Order: sequence, then C-alpha cells, then structure tokens
Amino acid sequence: MLMDIESLSNRILKNKKQLAKWARKNDVYCYRVYDKDIPEFPVIVDWYDGDVVVWFFKRTIDETHEQERIFCKAVSDQILKTFNITNNQLFVKKRYRQTTQYERMSKEGVVKEVSENGLKFEVNLSDYLDAGLFLDHRNTRAMVRDASEGKSVLNLFAYTGSFTCYAIAGGATHTTTVDLSTQYTEWTKRNIQLNGFDLDNNQVLAQDCLYYLENNKDKFDVIICDPPTFSNSKKMRDNSFEVERDQLRLLTLCYNKLNKGGLIYFSNNFRKFELEEDKMLSMFEVQDITNQTIPIDFRNKRIHQCWLMKKK
Repeated sequence: MLMDIESLSNRILKNKKQLAKWARKNDVYCYRVYDKDIPEFPVIVDWYDGDVVVWFFKRTIDETHEQERIFCKAVSDQILKTFNITNNQLFVKKRYRQTTQYERMSKEGVVKEVSENGLKFEVNLSDYLDAGLFLDHRNTRAMVRDASEGKSVLNLFAYTGSFTCYAIAGGATHTTTVDLSTQYTEWTKRNIQLNGFDLDNNQVLAQDCLYYLENNKDKFDVIICDPPTFSNSKKMRDNSFEVERDQLRLLTLCYNKLNKGGLIYFSNNFRKFELEEDKMLSMFEVQDITNQTIPIDFRNKRIHQCWLMKKK
C-alpha cells in the first residue's frame, strides 16, 4: 500500500488542477478534490481555501487499530506533502466512528471565514464531523437564490443557515430558519450578519421542525427541507424521526405551510430513500432534480437526492 501512495498524490493533484479554473470562474473557494477515487484509498479530501479536511472511511471490517493508525499516518503525511501545507492546516476526521454532526469532537475552535458565490460563511474545521457548509448542496443553494426574489422563505432542518443566506441574497421578502440545535441557530445568525443582512426580517428559531410546522400559522412561497436520515434527540417532541418512514407526514405539513403555487426543495442523503411519489401527486407536481444539484467536484453522484415540488 505504502509503495502505491504516490498514486493518491497524483490523483489529488490532477483533480485540483482540473477544478482550479472552474473554481476561480465560479467564485468557489471550498470544494472536493478527492472522493474515494481509488479503492485502495477510501478517503475524502476537501479544500477550504488554504486548509484541508480529510475524512477516513473503514477499509475492511477486520482492520486492526495498528493497521488503521499506520494507514492514517501515511495518508496524512502524503496529503501534507501533496498540498505543501503544515500540520495546522490539515484536519483529520473519521467517518466510521459513531459521531453525529451535533457531537463535538474537539475544542480547538479553528474557525475561519470562507466565500462562495459572493457570500460569506463561517466554518469550523476542527470541532465537528462536518465543517458547517455542506459543499454538495452548492448548486441547490444557487437554485434557491434564483427562486427567492420577492418570496417568503422557510428553511427547515437548517444546520448553519447557508440556504437562508442565499435566499436573502436572492431578494426574499423575509425568511424563517428552524433547527433543533441552539448551537446551529446561533451559527445561522452569525452567517446572516456576516453577509451584512439584519435579523429583523429573518427570524431564526431553535425548535423541533415538526412541532413548528404543526403549530405556526405563517405561510411561505418557498420551503427548503433537508432533514436528517434519523434523529432521536431528547429535544424532539416525538421519540424519533426517520426520513423514509415520516416523509408523507413531513411533506403534508410542508404542503399546508405553502402559499398557492409555492415550491419545496426537498432533499436528503439516505442512500436507500425512495420517495412515495404516488402519495404526493395529489398535493404536488414533483420533479427529480438530483442530477442538476450534484456539483461538478463530487464524484459520488449519490451524495444526496433532491426534488422540486410545486403545490397544486
């Protein structure tokens, strides 16, 4: 394996060279440069405007801790060499640990500001499994911006509010952003203010999204709904949420929150998810837009699924 590690460097350098021109042209400073391209190296490498985040995946079920340690050290050293960066510019994470996006893994607090399509976002490279900006939804965010002029927008399961910032930039009249986590709603507020927007017409709520949908009376023209595959947070009113099991309930509640002709951008990253489209057709015109929403830098075309639903 170690003798072949140069192939990892070669692939990363080739990908980055191909993507660099596209990134400059499209005002993109954070992108995926390696996506498990070579089976012997099941890692993902993301470029964050001068810093690098690498995620390791389990190679075999019988891999020992020592084998894992040797592999991770060899790959990490090679990535440092490939990008010509220092240790404090490389952030190593492991996807096969039992870690959620909400669970804090570190308290280093390596936070930086990055740009995307003229907007600014705070990312935390060190402390959580994910950095705070889902790169695979870059195209979807641009779609939301284009659809938001003069519209009221609701962002559910909002994470750090990047969709909200795009909606405001696109001319939304007002937005409401809902996420269960106080940590992420505070992050959302910082992202909104980082872009020079105010919070007066952009409400941010730390709340159970299903509870919000059932109890709030406001209606919207555009809803972004990107739920987790599964959640059993103690903050939820219900015991648990499963996106496949609960999709009809969730989308029916969203339907009831839409103005006439309103749109839902519905997505999730559960690979086995199957939309119960036949049950949706009485409410929506449904269009699978997944292919349009997967960015050019993602080799994994199943990173998420996405539908555009228009209220009948």
